[in-house]
Formats: sequence, C-alpha cells, structure tokens
Amino acid sequence: MHKIMIVDDEAVITTQLEERLTSMGYEVTGMASSGEESIEMAQHLKPDLILMDIVMRGKIDGIAAAAIIKKKQDIPVIFLTGYTENHFIGRAKHVEPYGYIVKPFQEREIKASIEVALHKKQMERQLCESEERYRLLVNNIPGVVFTGYKDWSIDFIDTKIEVLTGHSMEDFSSRRLKWIDIVVKEDIEKIKKIFTEALKSNKTYIREYRIKSKKGQIIWIQQRGQIICDDQGEVLHISGVLFDISDLKRTEEEKKKLEARLQQVQKMEAIGTLAGGVAHGFNNVLMSIQGNTSLMLVDTDTNHPHYQRLENIEQSVLIAAALTSQLLGFARGGKYEVKLTDLNEMVKKTSGMFGRTKKEIKIHRKYQKDIWTVKVDQAQIEQVLSNLYANALKAMPGGGELYLQTENITLDKNYVKPFTVEPGRYVKISITDTGVGMDEETQKRIFEPFFSTKEMGTGTGLGLASVYGIIKNHGGIINVYSEKGEGTTFNIYLPTSEMGIIKEEATEELIKGTETILLVDDEDMIIDVGQGMLKALGYKVLVARGGKEAIELYRANREKIDMVILDMIMSGVGGGKAYDRMKKINPDIKVLLSSGYSINGQAEEILDRGCDGFIQKPFNMRQFSQKIREILDKK
Repeated sequence: MHKIMIVDDEAVITTQLEERLTSMGYEVTGMASSGEESIEMAQHLKPDLILMDIVMRGKIDGIAAAAIIKKKQDIPVIFLTGYTENHFIGRAKHVEPYGYIVKPFQEREIKASIEVALHKKQMERQLCESEERYRLLVNNIPGVVFTGYKDWSIDFIDTKIEVLTGHSMEDFSSRRLKWIDIVVKEDIEKIKKIFTEALKSNKTYIREYRIKSKKGQIIWIQQRGQIICDDQGEVLHISGVLFDISDLKRTEEEKKKLEARLQQVQKMEAIGTLAGGVAHGFNNVLMSIQGNTSLMLVDTDTNHPHYQRLENIEQSVLIAAALTSQLLGFARGGKYEVKLTDLNEMVKKTSGMFGRTKKEIKIHRKYQKDIWTVKVDQAQIEQVLSNLYANALKAMPGGGELYLQTENITLDKNYVKPFTVEPGRYVKISITDTGVGMDEETQKRIFEPFFSTKEMGTGTGLGLASVYGIIKNHGGIINVYSEKGEGTTFNIYLPTSEMGIIKEEATEELIKGTETILLVDDEDMIIDVGQGMLKALGYKVLVARGGKEAIELYRANREKIDMVILDMIMSGVGGGKAYDRMKKINPDIKVLLSSGYSINGQAEEILDRGCDGFIQKPFNMRQFSQKIREILDKK
C-alpha cells in the first residue's frame, strides 16, 4: 500500500482528501498544515508521495517546501492548487513536480495524478527491469502508457489503446499510423505549442486535446508525460500516459450550462424585483384613477356627455393594468386568482376572438377529448395565448395557417429534469404557425426580458418574457422549435389538478351592504378612493393609515367592525404583521387582503394563515363589491 502525505492548511480539505485516498486504497501516513511541518514530517515518515498545497500560511509555502524535500529526500510531490496564475506555475515548474491537481478536485483526476506520479518515480528507479515487468506495471495504470518521438511516431503503446481508439498497438508501433493522424485538426497547433513550452521549461507537460477513434467518435484526451533530451537539448524520447477525460469534459460542459442557467435565473430575479416594485407603484396609482372613475360613473347618467369619456378612462386603466401584469408575470411569481380551468374552452375562446379580427389567418383546431383539468390564473393564461397568437401573426405578415392542439400527456422524470418541475400528468397546448421561423441564436434568447426582433421603438420585448414567466410560475414548461422558413411551434405543458371544474355565475351588478368595514392603507390616495367606494356601496367605514393604527383601532372597536380591508405592503407594521396581531385579538376576524403585487409570495403566506381573500389593485366597483360580499356572507 502506497503511503501518501497530505500538506494543506485547510482542515476540511485534508479530511476530504484523507477519506478519498483511503477509499482508493492508499495509506495516508500523515497530514501537515504548513511548509515547515511538512519538511519535518517527510523526513520522519518517508512517504511514497506528497500531495502539497501551493499557497499556505507561514514563512515557507508549498513550492519552497517541495524544493527542500526534493533536495533532501527526493520524494515525489504533486501540487494541489486553486491558483493557475503564471507566477505560481512558473515557480512551481522549477521544483519539477510530478503533477498538478486543480481545486475543486475530481476523484478521477486525483487517482490518475497519483498513479502517474507513483509510476513515474517507479520507472526512474527500475529502468533496468525486464520488459515483462514493465508491461505488467503499465497494465495496472488507469490510462494508456506510451513512448514515442518528436515526429509523433510511437515505438511503444500498451494494449489499452485498442479499447480507447479502436486502433491496435501494431497500427502505431509499425508506424502505419502516427499519433498526429488521429488528432482533431483544430487542436494540433495547441498541442504543438504546449510541447514547445515544455521544452523551454522542465520538459514535463500536461495537455488536453481531442482525437478521433477508428469509428469517428470524438474523445477528449489528457496527456501527461515528459520529454527526454540529450546534453545538446535534442529530443530523444517522449513518454507519457493518455487518459480518456471525455466524461470529465462532459461534466465541465454541463457545469458551464448550469452556471449559465443560474446566471439567467439571477438576471431574471433581479429584473423581477425591479419590475415588481415598479408594477406595485403603478397599480396603486391606477387604483386611484380606477376608483375615482368608478365613483363618478355611479353618479353619472349614461346620457351625460362625460359618461363615455369616463368609460374610456376605465378602458385605459385596463390597458395600463395589463402592462403591469406583464411585468408581474415574471416579477414575483405573479398568479393573481387561480381557478380550475378547461383549457379546451380557453383555447376555443381566445382563438375565436383572435380569428374574428385576423381574417388573413386560417386557424385549425384539434381538441383532446376528456381533457384533464388544470388550476391556473385564467387571465394570465389567456394573456399567454394572446401573446403567442400575436407572435404567430408577426411571423406571417402576408397571412398563413395557425394550428392549435390540446393533448393529455404524462411526462417522466427524465423529460422534466432540465426544467426543475415535477413529473406527472400535464395538459399540452401546441401553437404552430407557417411563418418565417427563427434561427438558432434567436431561439436561445426568445424568452429573455427586453429581447426583441422588432425595430427599436416598436416593441417592449416583454411579451414572450412574460409568457415564459407565467408558465414557469404555474409549475409548467414552455419550449420553442423553429427553423428559418419552416415556421415555429410553441409547446406549453401545464400540470393538472384532480379537482373538477365548478361553473361560476358572473354578475355585472353592484352588491351593496350596510356593515362596518375597517379600511387600512398607508397611502392617502388609496384611503380616499377606497373610502368613497365603500360609502357608495352602503358600508360604514373606519380608516387606519398604517398597520399600527389598524391594530389599535381594531382592538378598540372589534365589536363594531364586521370586516377589514388590509393593504399588504405598508411602512412600519406591514399587512402580514397587522393581520397576525388582529387575528390574536379576534380569531374569527374577516379580512380581505389588497395589494398592487400579485397573490404569490407574502400574500399567499398570509392567505395560508387564514386570511379570507385577496383582491389585486387596480379593481373596479363591481369586483370590489362582489369580493366584499363573498367574504361577509361566508359562514
């Protein structure tokens, strides 16, 4: 059993390395935490190999300690490092280490590096041993050992080369094939450069490049070895070990993709936080406009010359609210009011409205029979479909065909893994156009916020970003498939619900009452318009301008107050804390939560604690009156 000494000033790393080395079958004979300690310990323990950290606390770093150990005892050293700067590597080269392992460690790399180092040292000690013993040793190394010449010809390579490349030993030893013949052309200059640099320094080298197997498969190779020269510096021989690092490279590539995905998520989160705050502020302003307009409409005869203008203001508020809902679509997981939904009916409704106004588009529909139920924010999913119809229209400026299909589908864990959603039953909506299509680069960026293929000033770049955010916030998946000139398909997958749909009867009437309501908000314009709306609906109103005042007012008047309308975001004592304290005063309190944000996040947490309902600003008199009565009439 080979004895290995570990030198690192981080206890966590030495412990992890000890565990890994022991599991690989090595004996960890000692662990030092400084250069000075490693020199004394090496002299006492005489290990076969030392794994030495380069940068450590103390007067002597790893490079200096390795130089002293090499001079006194000639024990092989492999450097452990998280640093790859030239000044570290330049100094380290003079010590002639037996390898480098870059943090964070890969178990395969540790094993390979140790075996190569031990083998190299053993070769130096046993050059005179028989070829059979040499071959036996070679076969125990987890790589392909070779010796060759500067012209890329090979005089010895072990039998594992056939497993690695499909070429036999004889193909190379007979010189029918030179190593350069199977190197990927784009990598040849790179490894020539590494070879030249190795000649200038300590003549040991590590290089990574790609080769092609006999069957044409691309294999990533890590080549570690040494260049042997004569006294005049002419290359006599090249020896080394070839490792298949294809799996490692694939892991690195996957890591890069995950890092890129994380950066994208972080970017979306940052934009979302900003967008959520902006949308909340706008929705409070829109609430004031909407509320005052609703109050004026109540007292204005339909024949009055200003009646139509007031209705126009309401429509403008709806348009502005739709823009803020796009922001909230990817801002804070913005689902406002979730209901059990039949997606066949929704596709039929939205595509019918679209088709009536866009006669140049021929729509083909195919609906799943007995479609599964989904639980979604209907307004947002309608927004998703409308955005995708509009996207298809833009791709077919001269007209074309639009194919819509719904389908029940079960997704397994392998399919959903990249999307971080749960496997199971989903309803799939496919939207396919016969338009101009998209190139690969556009497809990669199509869901990014503020990315647009339109000319500057003609699009916000929010449409497909909000589509992505809405579907993601519903625990779903959206994919796009497209080719230039071949059209585009968007596939949406929404998770199903086991509950059946309950038909709701809509009413346009204002529902009035006479109860006493406590209105809580820290913005005067919301208090003013909210108080006016409640009085117009017949209610008696108490007002609190903040959470602290609301708690005191409720404690003093709990017997009179039938219901509380509570703003979620307030300075000082916020809606959540105010709700919890009032509920302690009266566990049966009835509360309607109101916010310019969506129902997700804080609002959802308050609802989970027993709050009776949620209404999202801006809302009109009809919505307000129905929500209030729904809660007051609840038993």
